[in-house]
Amino acid sequence: MENAFLIIDTQYDFCHPGGALFVPGAEQDVERMAGLIRRHADRIDHIVVTLDTHRLLDIAHPLFWQDANGKHPAPFTRITAVEVDEGKWIPRFSAEKARQYVHDLEANSQFEHFIWPEHCLIGSRGASLHDTLLDALKDWSRQRELDYVAVPKGLHPLSEHFGVFRAQIPDPAVPETQLNTALIADLKRFENVYLMGEAKSHCVANSLKQILDYAPDLLPKLVIVTDCMSDVTDLGHLADPIYAEARSRMVRFQESEMVFS
Repeated sequence: MENAFLIIDTQYDFCHPGGALFVPGAEQDVERMAGLIRRHADRIDHIVVTLDTHRLLDIAHPLFWQDANGKHPAPFTRITAVEVDEGKWIPRFSAEKARQYVHDLEANSQFEHFIWPEHCLIGSRGASLHDTLLDALKDWSRQRELDYVAVPKGLHPLSEHFGVFRAQIPDPAVPETQLNTALIADLKRFENVYLMGEAKSHCVANSLKQILDYAPDLLPKLVIVTDCMSDVTDLGHLADPIYAEARSRMVRFQESEMVFS
């Protein structure tokens, strides 16, 4: 088998202007992804889509935290370990684990803790695949008589789960936060793995970083489809070191028009 697509979080809340965490440019990215699937259905042997899926009381949502006056942080607020230690921001649930998480995140991750708008809530329209992509996936499945594979991530409320392969800070007691070795083995079956989706600055970048760190055997197979992903506004710089590392390790970068050319 030759070609697999790994499509990250191409969901309503990220890809529709009415979504809770719309990524500018994502609508056009979705059109290009769907076009790739339709034009080259006979050459795509496997498709994995990831589904960012959260609870309302998530460590990265406003309701999880409050200040000394009981006010919740606004979306796009950074919460540092120092601020938590000083009592500027107080976790309302699982307080000790939340405090430790923020410290571990700063020690072991690319990112500080960040508060997002409530997004991709379990069971909501926002968590569903964008219709344009879903229609292309269904047509591909009918043509190839293969099902696409959907991989949820993010349901554990005490750790962000940007990258598909593991949570930012895995919990030994929560299996779904651990490294997804089954998915890595699944992708290793293919000669080429095309990575795309939303957002370039966060979930795509962290999925790439996890391949760099935990699945280096995938690197010769990996192709980053550069015009099928966009950044969260003003935050693209956060992931620049990840893409630079990928380039230094000879990961291929292609625009969608060059895929299968």
